[in-house]
Amino acid sequence: MDERAKWGLITGAGLLVAACGALLPDVTAERHWAAVAVIAVIAAWVLLQPRQLYLIGLHALTVTAMWLSPGATFLLFAVLPEVYRRIPLRPAFWVMLAFVVPPWLLSWARTGDPTSMLLVLLPTALFSQLFGWVIRTLAEQNLVIAELSHEAGVAAERERLSAEIHDTLAQGFTSIVTLVQAARADPVRADDHLDLALRTARENLAESRALVAALAPAALEGSLADALRRQVERVADFGVRAEFAERGAGEVPRAVEVVLLRAAQEALTNARRHAARVRVELDVLPDSVRLTVRDDGPGYRGAPEGFGLRGMRARLEQVGGTLTRSDDDGAVLVAEAPR
Repeated sequence: MDERAKWGLITGAGLLVAACGALLPDVTAERHWAAVAVIAVIAAWVLLQPRQLYLIGLHALTVTAMWLSPGATFLLFAVLPEVYRRIPLRPAFWVMLAFVVPPWLLSWARTGDPTSMLLVLLPTALFSQLFGWVIRTLAEQNLVIAELSHEAGVAAERERLSAEIHDTLAQGFTSIVTLVQAARADPVRADDHLDLALRTARENLAESRALVAALAPAALEGSLADALRRQVERVADFGVRAEFAERGAGEVPRAVEVVLLRAAQEALTNARRHAARVRVELDVLPDSVRLTVRDDGPGYRGAPEGFGLRGMRARLEQVGGTLTRSDDDGAVLVAEAPR
């Protein structure tokens, strides 16, 4: 239910009570029904909510109904929240007095008793002021919450995009630079290195298009196992002894596949830089899927997590997964997520 509908229920309940109050046996029957008719007009006025002169019309109709029947005083509980909802708290106080004082003066002039109506209107005014403060405070808090939620969403999206760029485009460009340097240093194999650099550049272009179009990563065309196998083959092209093993079968959610592929890309990039051998294992279990990457490099040695590992852990947590790392004759990275 939206904000306007909630306030509509409050106003509607107040109008219903006011209509019942207008029928109290304190005036003639004709004025009873005249007051009820005015309350019906107020209901239509609130529903239509004309932008111009809304509060002025609401004030005139309310004072008229209360003049016709003192029992219509309950109207204030319906219309005063409309005042506090629309204008700031301090100006609303003076508008509230404009709703309260004229009925009191009319009642005094009609009955000659200034206290009877005042005993009704004064608590109403105090309650309205308190209720108005609550309304304004809640509105301001909701605005702050909305702004904070928007900022948090923007920050999360920026973090997601930076992680995606790091895991795809940045790694691809690093590979291209390494291959071009290798071609310059080894003229005999220059063509092989340049061919691989060209292929990597094309894959990077596909990744960038997929990223812009918010599509699935280009490397994930097909199954997760196929994508991992291609990543392992790319590492082998750099002279690293790379192996891939797959155990188990079954469907894996697309979001989990993407996260595990990104984890493998990060781990393989580190292995290519620091290790001579790496093994990637994919285990599809009954309730989860586990990715293990082992290399014979120097390991983590208690070093703090860098941007890549932090981003990997954050993405795994988003799909309910976990990330563990250890040193066992090299670096061991285990990423596991539910199916």
